[in-house]
Amino acid sequence: MELDEAKLKYIHTWGSLATSWGINKTMAQVHALLMVSTKPLSTEDIMSELQISRGNVNMNVRALIDWGIVQKEYVVGERKEFFVAEKDVWELFKQITKERKKREIEPVLKTLSDLQQIEDNSEEAQEFKKVLADLSNVTTRVNGILENAIKADEHWLLSNFTKMMKK
Repeated sequence: MELDEAKLKYIHTWGSLATSWGINKTMAQVHALLMVSTKPLSTEDIMSELQISRGNVNMNVRALIDWGIVQKEYVVGERKEFFVAEKDVWELFKQITKERKKREIEPVLKTLSDLQQIEDNSEEAQEFKKVLADLSNVTTRVNGILENAIKADEHWLLSNFTKMMKK
C-alpha cells in the first residue's frame, strides 16, 4: 500500500469510527488529516484533500479549536490561516477527556444534585432520591477517574488499567 493510500484509508476509518463515539464524521476526518500532516494546512488545503466545502472546513476546524486539539499556526509570508493538530496521542487523549468531562459529566453531576433537592418526603420521593444518589455516586467516581487520567502521565494510567483488568 502506498503512503497516500494508507493516509486516506486512515482518515476515512477515523471518520467512520468517530460516528460510533457521537462525533461528526467530517470533524474527525479533518482532525485525522491534520494529525498526519507534516506541515500546517490551510482551509484550502483541507478542502482540496477531503473534497468538502469551505463552510464545512471552517465549522469543523472551529469546533476542533474549541476542543483544544487543533491550533492556528502562523506561516511566515502567508496571509491565510493555517492549522495544526496535537500529535502526541497521550496529550490528545487527556484533552478530549478533559473536554468530555466538562461538557458531559459535570452537567450531569449538577443536574443530579439539583434533582435531589426536592422537598417531598413520600416513599416514592425517597426511592427517587436513592436512585439519584446512586447515580450521583457512580458519576462522581467516573469523574474522579477521569480527573486522575487528565492529571496523570501515560505510565500511571496504563499500569492502573492493567491492574484493574487483572481483577
